[in-house]
Amino acid sequence: MQFKNSSKQRNLQGLRSFRDTLPKNVKKIINKKGHIYSETLNNWKYIVGEKLFKVCYPKSFKNSNRFGLSTLFVMVKRGHEIDLEYSKKEIKDKMNSFFGYSVLEKIKFISFDDDQNFLPSNKKKETNVTINKYQDKINDVKNDKIKKSLLELTKVFKQK
Repeated sequence: MQFKNSSKQRNLQGLRSFRDTLPKNVKKIINKKGHIYSETLNNWKYIVGEKLFKVCYPKSFKNSNRFGLSTLFVMVKRGHEIDLEYSKKEIKDKMNSFFGYSVLEKIKFISFDDDQNFLPSNKKKETNVTINKYQDKINDVKNDKIKKSLLELTKVFKQK
């Protein structure tokens, strides 16, 4: 195997570092995109703080090019967008100081609903017309579309 003198790869006996075994193209991709996003994920709690850490997480990072700025896309629970909007400059400053250079120029928020409780109240059980033993079986179905379809089917049978 031949190596260029200017490359960082060395012809030594024994184990080589993982970085030296990667092809040049893969190194460019990791340095360009993967490094910033993975470090942001690992240190997100430090960057945004304990309170905002519970309501948001980074979705993706788009590096700057000729046409756009470097942008971080953040997923935010619905209702907490204003809190994050007010701390946008703080987050940007912390990330830039964490990496040691201006790595982030823009932050975009994408809101999502946090629907972990599918049947939180008794109101939904009152509107359902199914018998309790079937209701429990329908609630055990994990797919929401199938669950809704079964409830609609039981309503149709009840009307007939």
